[in-house]
Amino acid sequence: MSFRVGVDIGGTFIDFCLWNEDTAELHSLKVLTTPATPGAELLRGLEILRERHGAEPEQITSFVHGTTVGINTVIQRKGARLAMLATAGFEDVVELARLRMPEAYSLFSRRGAPLVSRDCVFGVTGRILADGEEEAPLDEESVVRAVKAAQAKGVDGIIVSLLNAYRNSAHEERATAIAERVAPELFVFRSTEVWPVIREYERTTTALINGYVHPKVRDYLDNLIGGLKARGVPAEPLITKSNGGIMSAALGKRNCVSMVLSGTASGVIGAAFLARQARQDHVITLDIGGTSADVALIVDGQPQYGLGEKIGDLPLYIPTVSVTSIGDGGGSIAWVDDFGVLKVGPESAGSDPGPACYGRGGTRPTITDAFTVCGFLGQHELAYGALRPDPALARAAIETVAKPMGLSAEAAAEAIIRIAISGMFVEVNKLVARSGVDPRDFALLTFGGAGPMLGCFLARELGMRRVMVPARPGVVSALGGLVADIRNDFIRTLFADAEPAEGPRIAREAVSLEALGLTWLREEQRFAGPAQATWFADMRYRGQSFEIEVALPDAAVKAGDTVAIADAFHAAHEAIYDFADREAPAQIVNLRLVMAGSPPRPAMQPPPRGDGDAVPERMLRVFFDAGWHEVPLYRRAALAAGQHFAGPCVVAQDDTTSCIPPGFAAHVDAMGNILLDVAE
Repeated sequence: MSFRVGVDIGGTFIDFCLWNEDTAELHSLKVLTTPATPGAELLRGLEILRERHGAEPEQITSFVHGTTVGINTVIQRKGARLAMLATAGFEDVVELARLRMPEAYSLFSRRGAPLVSRDCVFGVTGRILADGEEEAPLDEESVVRAVKAAQAKGVDGIIVSLLNAYRNSAHEERATAIAERVAPELFVFRSTEVWPVIREYERTTTALINGYVHPKVRDYLDNLIGGLKARGVPAEPLITKSNGGIMSAALGKRNCVSMVLSGTASGVIGAAFLARQARQDHVITLDIGGTSADVALIVDGQPQYGLGEKIGDLPLYIPTVSVTSIGDGGGSIAWVDDFGVLKVGPESAGSDPGPACYGRGGTRPTITDAFTVCGFLGQHELAYGALRPDPALARAAIETVAKPMGLSAEAAAEAIIRIAISGMFVEVNKLVARSGVDPRDFALLTFGGAGPMLGCFLARELGMRRVMVPARPGVVSALGGLVADIRNDFIRTLFADAEPAEGPRIAREAVSLEALGLTWLREEQRFAGPAQATWFADMRYRGQSFEIEVALPDAAVKAGDTVAIADAFHAAHEAIYDFADREAPAQIVNLRLVMAGSPPRPAMQPPPRGDGDAVPERMLRVFFDAGWHEVPLYRRAALAAGQHFAGPCVVAQDDTTSCIPPGFAAHVDAMGNILLDVAE
């Protein structure tokens, strides 16, 4: 027997997917997280998988892990104390940023504090010009003085980010070597090692995030690698990346910034895989866990990618799966403000103590408690038998907000659900407006422990006509690790006009980048399968300040075919802005390669075939639309492909609960997904 394991750690549960490579069976599991002893839940989950499914540690051939360690470190501002070496005269690059306020029309808008304080930024003498030529040599004594000053500040590490290093990194490399010699106790990163891209602020900020999370990520991954070895797991652990790929955990200890959005990206990759299997090409994903709700767009079966995603209040300038946090999770706490107004979130009960209905000591009302009071939960066990919601505890918690407002517990619970949905409605509308799409043209794919619980209510408000609930919605992020490609991005700043004279140079740079990508894939990742190279360029009309991303044909890039490259840019510009000036000169600012390899993916086993109407297990009394109603409860395990049923109803399964209001007609497709369509 051999097994592959995918793991995703959220704020409330750690999710497992186990694929038996011999029998093609896919198993799943959820285990409550243990904030006081991080990592213990991982070992506990592996033990349960061994007990229930015979997955002995020595039989695990692949272990892929998504984690929120990086993003939590940034959001909670609990990272390393950093110093930075900058070119003398440019020490304020982080403070100045782009001279933009986060909210242009708010008098109270403030930029987040930089990850390095101004007193820990030290200038070093030497200058590289914009064309890569050296105007003044690096003054090595100034570097030594700066490093010693950083030591005196008691920092944990140093970031070296010098002017125009994307063109010529020689000064950065020399300054890094000096810093490592003078202060061997400190970790040192240079900006061009992290992401060698034009624009000092973006390059510097990305390098700072990498250094800020490095100690916690390094320690976490060391413990993960050691824990798996101690348990007898032979597979080298892999980590899901922000760009939707995977890489070795050993590499992740230095390439930390690539895994900051590890967990959220993994969910979108898993959702895209399931959407393609279900032949749903245009999908909005809704991932709701215990602490947050995230959405992403899947267009033509592919996740959307972007630069400049927000990590807390900081921009991250590396390619990432575009995921937007839109609201609250199942553990988000409801409260009444000083004006008597009911609010939901952003504080979450997490896993300890968790929602009141979990019976783990929580007393404050949450969205999960609201669904329990309304009768959707509490009739069956959750999280593979780990807990069963207690309606009495949920009611006691909800009454703490119901009584001050003069409402019944049921009315207050429904109000909590409506407030949570309204907040998500606003944020989804913002997202689709920015993306230029109509949500009514998309299906809503709900996953996470609370996604199917809230998804239909949100779809109803958005006017969406189809909701998809996958067979194992609670563990889609863990599945994402099993189906992700080994993937990395490589970039080269060119400043090359898309004109025939530049064709040979573009072709040479493409050959160089592809060789770099293949070396990474074959030697660092030890992947021997077929390699896939995909090309993009950040392009603009000459003289413009900012670029758009353009997908380029492989043959055009390798041949230096500037006519085809320019045509691709004009077409992309017209698609975005409804305008293209085909006579104006186009310019390639950055050439980017995505190098990927696809490991074997699990074959999803279809459920047994059936037909006709599904048979409910029993009837439930559920409160919605301001009244009590008798609705059927279906067991997901008993539903067969081809069967039909209709809302209002509840579908219970081990990893989540689907709450389906009136107006939806459901059928089970060939892969076991529940497809819910608005009834005509």
